[in-house]
Amino acid sequence: MKIKHRYLMLIGGLAILAGCQNNKSVPAEKAITAAEIKKYISALANDSMMGRKPFTAGEDKAIKYISEQFKLAGLEPGNNGSYFQDVPMVQITSTPSPAMEITGGKTPLSLHATTDFVTFSRREVDSVALKNSPLIFAGYGVVAPEYHWNDYAGLDVKGKTVVVLVNDPGFKNGDPTFFKGDTMTYYGRWTYKYEEAARQGAAGVLIIHQKEPASYGWEVVSNSNTGAKLYLQQKDKHMNRCKVEGWITEDMGKKLLAEVGITGDFRALARKKDFKAIPLKQSVTLTINNQLKYSTSHNVIGTLKGSSQPGEYVLYTAHWDHLGVGKPNAKGDSIYNGAVDNADGVAAIISVAKAFNMAKEKPKRSIVFLAVTAEEQGLLGSEYYATHPIYPVNKTVADLNMDALGDYGETKDIAVTGKGQNDLEDYVDEIVKAQGLSTVGDRHPGSGSYYRSDHFNFAKVGVPALDINNGSISAVHEGSYGEAKQKDYGDNRYHQQADNYTDTMDATGMAQIANILYEVGTKLGNETIFPGWKNGSEFKAIREKSMK
Repeated sequence: MKIKHRYLMLIGGLAILAGCQNNKSVPAEKAITAAEIKKYISALANDSMMGRKPFTAGEDKAIKYISEQFKLAGLEPGNNGSYFQDVPMVQITSTPSPAMEITGGKTPLSLHATTDFVTFSRREVDSVALKNSPLIFAGYGVVAPEYHWNDYAGLDVKGKTVVVLVNDPGFKNGDPTFFKGDTMTYYGRWTYKYEEAARQGAAGVLIIHQKEPASYGWEVVSNSNTGAKLYLQQKDKHMNRCKVEGWITEDMGKKLLAEVGITGDFRALARKKDFKAIPLKQSVTLTINNQLKYSTSHNVIGTLKGSSQPGEYVLYTAHWDHLGVGKPNAKGDSIYNGAVDNADGVAAIISVAKAFNMAKEKPKRSIVFLAVTAEEQGLLGSEYYATHPIYPVNKTVADLNMDALGDYGETKDIAVTGKGQNDLEDYVDEIVKAQGLSTVGDRHPGSGSYYRSDHFNFAKVGVPALDINNGSISAVHEGSYGEAKQKDYGDNRYHQQADNYTDTMDATGMAQIANILYEVGTKLGNETIFPGWKNGSEFKAIREKSMK
């Protein structure tokens, strides 16, 4: 997950800089402020929003509020007279057996649901079962021809369950040219592991959780993968997916592997170039019962029509959803309010919309504001828009995404997620350097942040996509203040009930990012060129094809 000062002169400086860049649209008195952003966060992260989970009354309240704020910000309805885009989804509540039984080894294992494993099924059926399904350790579960890597080489996994590692073989390998070194590729994401196991025909897939390569603890896995989950509706009712998808804890993974003599650093074993998948000589038995509910969630979309190039679009995105209401924590709090993740991103795009509307000169291109649903369920709202676009993707200039902006104040460095991907980073560099700041890449590139928020779905269809956040060097606090704040959020609030709004929340860093992206969008909105992807980006060819 991404966790993200200049001095008080920043706001005025932004306005002056924007004017110098043939932009005349950022008067100092109209700059985006921390107070304004906090006003929207306090509403979106209020208990009355019930954690903003899709398919609940919390969704109804959240999208109504956002559409009202879009209208007040002067945006026209973005979808043929409506502020909403329907996103048809299925809600599947998977309840696994209380225990996952592992037999065939020296010592039978009985894994306990939630504490030792989490499992679910995307298949739209009442129940699925693994009955003595043979277990195979398939390393990282990666098939990457461009890296000459195939963990499934020579394997027949039909009817079997693969056990795989999170992240990819390059992580902590020590060779920056192997995959992308410590920078996660898409092959390292859990979503890819499930997709590849299904392509290979496996009956089940279990990921061994480890905090370092995953970049989050078991509590995040448990909170995110139990209870009701949402998926986009598919014609085949997801029958092309594995029967069972899930995670097991590191301790349980060690016990499974130890049965066949795999001890010590099994990541090092799996990243060897001569690694071959290893049958674990054990079988898994598990039943999952599903409850199905079909319904429609909603993206919220508003548009500021361009003055002379209205058929070209600059897109701002942020996801409005969070995790809803769950079991009470030790303090009795059961609501996942998601103040940082991602009420602040939505607050920021509303503030940016207001700034555009109040500018003396409107941009030449249309500016579109899209608050998407179900990011927490797997980037579903943005996936649906990207594959069912209201505005053509080859006329969409860029996607500027905001997710989980830092609540620890302005920073001297601005973090570019997945730095090195596309030309939008050059726009950020120009703005940031003019303020005496610097840009940096991911502090934790192994977390795969570029594949973990809604901009990724736009990248997948070729649209240059940018996600930036506050860095770690505080503009006002000495030492490692920023790093400590980032760690505190990741350890104690991310995907937990403690992600709450407070009046003491420091939103100056959020305003810093919003102002930078306002400038980026203003420049893009008044140009005639289309930014592209840098050489080496996996998305470059997709864009070039779509533009033809």
